[in-house]
Amino acid sequence: MKKLLVVVDYQVDFVTGSLGFKESELLDEKIAEKIEEYHRNNDDVAFTFDTHDSTYLSTQEGKNLPIVHCVKGTEGHELYGKVKFAKKECDLIFEKTSFASRKLYDYLLTHPYSQIELCGVVSDICVISNVVVCKLAQEETPIKVDSSLVASSSKIKKDSSIEIMKSLQVEVI
Repeated sequence: MKKLLVVVDYQVDFVTGSLGFKESELLDEKIAEKIEEYHRNNDDVAFTFDTHDSTYLSTQEGKNLPIVHCVKGTEGHELYGKVKFAKKECDLIFEKTSFASRKLYDYLLTHPYSQIELCGVVSDICVISNVVVCKLAQEETPIKVDSSLVASSSKIKKDSSIEIMKSLQVEVI
């Protein structure tokens, strides 16, 4: 049975764009290497894309985070750096309008994996939300997060999210 790597929201706006932060830039090469490892092993790779439109500021998220980001069709919506070039046509794409991906959940209900690994940004928001999605969809599948492949806007937020993921029985390395 195959493994699945889920690259969460590693998009320009979360790295160097409107919601970017330095720590996210440092992940680029390591995440690209992880993607290439999964490709070499003929395992599956999926990408979630935070995806908004011109109505973003009127949404609940937009009212609580009034910073326009990841608007479909803009550079900020695209994958960042080496990760963009590591993506292959055969990889799975899940656009989402909020933190967690309902489409990823639906997919996982009918596609079992021996392991699911997540990486990307932001660890205390979208990464942890999609960890929960994976746990819900495949409760007996081991879920893994490499702490060197996720980032948050502060060390406290990252460390807190890592501790919560551990309490959710995620293998954190």
